[in-house]
Amino acid sequence: MRLLAEGLSARRGEDLIFHDISFVLAAGEALVVTGPNGSGKSTLLRVLAGLLGAESGRIHLEGGPPGFEHPHELSHYLGHRNAMKRELTVEENLSFWQRFLGDSPGGAGIALDAAAEAVGLAGITHLPFGYLSAGQQRRMAMAKLLVAYRPIWLLDEPTAALDAGADRLFAGLVATHLDRGGIVIAATHQPLGIERTKALQMTGFVH
Repeated sequence: MRLLAEGLSARRGEDLIFHDISFVLAAGEALVVTGPNGSGKSTLLRVLAGLLGAESGRIHLEGGPPGFEHPHELSHYLGHRNAMKRELTVEENLSFWQRFLGDSPGGAGIALDAAAEAVGLAGITHLPFGYLSAGQQRRMAMAKLLVAYRPIWLLDEPTAALDAGADRLFAGLVATHLDRGGIVIAATHQPLGIERTKALQMTGFVH
């Protein structure tokens, strides 16, 4: 499977945020998107996730499962916010995402307890999400990537609020996903700590 972006441009309101962005990623490859604030990193991910329409250009898949033409149909999107309800327990939050997203063809998510253990937080899934520290909340948001199988991970500042140990843990999760043929696109100011990455420097659009 390959993900192709060709000549992408996007607006936020009346402003053109970026222009003519192109890249190709094959199974097992990662793209690290860097650039100053306001250069369009988050906007690019939201376009890839199908949350915003592109002003111009094309996003498509080659060699994907039959019936799936757009990357967002096979993607996890982890934005700045964790997309978890504070009043619900961790288990209830993860269970919702497992049911809501479901597994894409070609793989299967792991059990909730196993996902919590994978992010280093076994034994606390009974707690309300709002009781967790900011770092623990971010780790549990990462567990969402594991409970439902999606081959494409779109990650916006994924290591925000994490300490060095959690950074290394997350790098391991990403490396494992790539080893299994996944694709990762991450917008970040910090290195992901993994090899085999391509780079895209966003500069914004100069009027």
